[in-house]
Amino acid sequence: MKAFRNPMIARFLIGTSIVALGTAAQPAMAQSADAEAEPDAIVVTGIRASLAKSLEIKRDGQGVVDAISAEDIGKFPDTNLAESLQRITGVSIDRNSGEGSTVTVRGFGPDFNLVLLNGRQMPASSLGGSSGAPASRSFDFGNLASEGIAGVEVYKSGRATLATGGIGSVINIKTARPLDRNGFTGSIGVKGVYDTSRFEGSKIAPEVSGIISDTFADGRIGVLVSGSYQRRKGSQAQFNAGWREGYLGNENNWGSLPVDANDWRGNFAQTQNRPGPNTVYQVTQNAGYDFTSFDRERINGQAVLQVKPTDTLTATIDYTFSQNTIDARTNSIGVWFNHDQTSSSWTDGPAAGPNFYAENFGPGKDLAITGAVAANRSVNRSIGGNLKWDGPGGLRLELDGHHSTAESKPTLPYGSGIAVGSAIFGVKSQKVDFTTDMPVISVTMYPGSEINAANIRPAGNAFRNAYMRDELNEFSLRGGYDFDASFIDSLDFGVTYTDNEVRSAFGVIQNDTWGGTLTAANTPDSLYSPTDLPNDLKGMIGSNGAGIIPTYFKVDTVALIKLLDSQLGICASSQAAGTCLAKFTADRTVKEKTWAPYIQSSHTFDLFTNPAHLRMGLRYENTRIDSSALVPIPNRTVWTGGNETAIIYGAASATASLKGKYENWLPAFDFDMSPVGNIKLRASYSHTITRPDYGSLQGGTTLDSPIRIGGSTGASGNPGLLPYKSKNIDLSAEWYYSNDSYISAGFFHKKVRNFISQTQVNQPAFGLTNAAAGPHATEARTALGSGASAAQIVAYIAAKYPSTYDAANGGIIGTSGDPLVNFIITQPTNSAQQAKLWGWEFAIQHRFWETGFGAILNYTIVKSDTKFDNALRYTVPQFAVNGVSDSANAVLYYDKNGLQARIAYNWRDGFLSGYGFDPYYVKPYGQFDVSMSYELRKGLTVFAEGINITNADRRGHMRNDQTVFFSAPGYARYAAGARFSF
Repeated sequence: MKAFRNPMIARFLIGTSIVALGTAAQPAMAQSADAEAEPDAIVVTGIRASLAKSLEIKRDGQGVVDAISAEDIGKFPDTNLAESLQRITGVSIDRNSGEGSTVTVRGFGPDFNLVLLNGRQMPASSLGGSSGAPASRSFDFGNLASEGIAGVEVYKSGRATLATGGIGSVINIKTARPLDRNGFTGSIGVKGVYDTSRFEGSKIAPEVSGIISDTFADGRIGVLVSGSYQRRKGSQAQFNAGWREGYLGNENNWGSLPVDANDWRGNFAQTQNRPGPNTVYQVTQNAGYDFTSFDRERINGQAVLQVKPTDTLTATIDYTFSQNTIDARTNSIGVWFNHDQTSSSWTDGPAAGPNFYAENFGPGKDLAITGAVAANRSVNRSIGGNLKWDGPGGLRLELDGHHSTAESKPTLPYGSGIAVGSAIFGVKSQKVDFTTDMPVISVTMYPGSEINAANIRPAGNAFRNAYMRDELNEFSLRGGYDFDASFIDSLDFGVTYTDNEVRSAFGVIQNDTWGGTLTAANTPDSLYSPTDLPNDLKGMIGSNGAGIIPTYFKVDTVALIKLLDSQLGICASSQAAGTCLAKFTADRTVKEKTWAPYIQSSHTFDLFTNPAHLRMGLRYENTRIDSSALVPIPNRTVWTGGNETAIIYGAASATASLKGKYENWLPAFDFDMSPVGNIKLRASYSHTITRPDYGSLQGGTTLDSPIRIGGSTGASGNPGLLPYKSKNIDLSAEWYYSNDSYISAGFFHKKVRNFISQTQVNQPAFGLTNAAAGPHATEARTALGSGASAAQIVAYIAAKYPSTYDAANGGIIGTSGDPLVNFIITQPTNSAQQAKLWGWEFAIQHRFWETGFGAILNYTIVKSDTKFDNALRYTVPQFAVNGVSDSANAVLYYDKNGLQARIAYNWRDGFLSGYGFDPYYVKPYGQFDVSMSYELRKGLTVFAEGINITNADRRGHMRNDQTVFFSAPGYARYAAGARFSF
């Protein structure tokens, strides 16, 4: 994979990082002066102020905590919170369309990190993938703009006072409060974002933000209002491929390579370097290029009222709003394989990968052309109140509560994810070459079936409709008592009640007419605009490879939907007339109610003539789960030809309700001491939990459609699951050798149990049968001969047995005389498997004397005693922890005389991103970002920034580096603007 598209820039940036490494250990002297507050006081703002405050939080905190602070009011270090978090040691991020969205901490992915807003647990919603109801607990940082954020704290060790749910970390996002700043202050910023990814149209989009805070009545009343509007228009080209399971070389299965010269296909000699009998390999099922253009609009707002009637009593009411809308248009072109007259070349084992995989066809094979539209919106709302009282004699009491919701749903009448298929039925041969960074798909067409709009016919389509809403009500009573004693500093106590209700729903309208519907003559050519494929795919080796498909089509998907609905009624089964919103075939609700009391004591004592600190805490959690599901009941199957058998649902449905409960005692101990000077040694031990995803807790059984050869799959949930539980050890040593410089080294160890595995049961469901394997289909094949097409077989059965033909779905109904469909039903369960994760964190933050220059360097090593073995057959059960990888950051900055500049490099090593029967890996990725600002006069600053300035690309593979499941060119994004602070 090519990491840098501009070698000169890459060499310069790497050189500056090496310079920073070589000089980082030199001593630093204090620097003052950026902005005057009054003649005798100096207020430091900007990069240095942010780093100094973050260092203070780390140094003075107990346990392992890192932080990022705003550089000034309304100015966070990065425009995206996730992009800022990745600068913290041990934190890496996942990106969506080039923007940070979710975080991984110390090898634990998004679902293992709990996000708080001002100490409160926040709901989360998303629309997930295209195969089922959304289920993730992970928080999408793309929903929040950074302008209203005062700071972010990442707690890596457990503590009794923190909400539970994060084995990796608990991330607390802190917003600005008016009483934290005296008087009238604020900031207004505007900028334009130039996105190089756009295929067409203006590449510039606006962003505007503002925050205003004021205090009244001698600082007793404060009001703060902040808001931001951000719009981004961009595009993304990507190769995607689906793969068969990991077979052994001695097998003869559907999709496997010919075993010997006697294979019925007669093409054994067309396989070069065929995998040996004990070598595992995967063959391509499908491959294609996707071209997506999106318009993302993000709106954030917050209002805060604070009243401090006395010096000891503070009341706060706050409201937070965020809305993130993504309008996307995707056009795709690709191929599917029948695994018949194939030819291929393979790498060596033990897990072999294809150099190329190709297939020849008779007339009628399709070149798939797909159009999709989606506009999905996520809205988060939170209203909360807080009453804090500092009583007499060291007594402290705090009452806090909030009502928060997160909701995600489509805003177009077609659903949350759709695919409207068309095709040119005339592929003579097709080939995918996997030897370049961007795999090359090439096809040859039969005469009269050239790749142009006049030969395109509509085919099958699917309209997926997802919905998720998370409502969270939480109330906390916290208290403490500060002692005037030599050993015990304070005793803290409290209780939190959390009521979390999640609704998740999904449905699909699927018309499995992949053999074609309207003729090409009856389909307007104007629906398909030919577009230069290599031009929009450019950026990686192979993007303009020899023989690559020259053209893809921008489909007028909305017009095509209207045509097909008027002609064929493709959306007749929708929720409402005039839409294609599918009725929900799965509608589930999970209710979690948790009581969590805690107690914690803090102690200070002398050790080696220097103060040492000990904190001991215990948290008890009792959670009850009530899961209910409304699941429609299917009444038949319809075979439309080939390996496509649809499941058809009737009006009947069934409701299932299940319950579960669990409790946990969670101790936490933190100890730190300073043996000499500014050196601090820490040790922490804690127990933490992460709750199962909502999909695993949801009741009811759902079936996957269409049915495939060999059967189909289904799933059911289990609300009796226990949470993941981790026993954690943290050790660290830190040297704070100046006010804003330090060196640290840390070790962590986590032992995690209660992992969730899947049990599988092979069984029929609802009496569904498979017409493709029935006696009528066998009779038709015998009568028509081995060369008969699927369409001819369906036509034969329809003519001879008309009562079995389903005209609405264009296929043959499964009858009682056909064999029952075998479904592999999976259900989650807590396994006996345990995992150990451990690693090291190294960090240095250094300012170079009075030059204005500084550097930040960190490196995290993460190891696990689990690993996926690529050389084992897909049926062998395996267990591995996703997301385990090393990561590193290097930042060089300048901050002096009103000029601020920063260049940052973030790197993450390759990692296992997920697995089912087969693994999915993401290749190593590194990205350079830059920013610069200059204060023209007091309060007025102009700035510019660049993200991924070297156009770093991303790529993922399965068992072998050449079993590529995605490959995507990277794009730089630039912004410039001005900010006025007062």
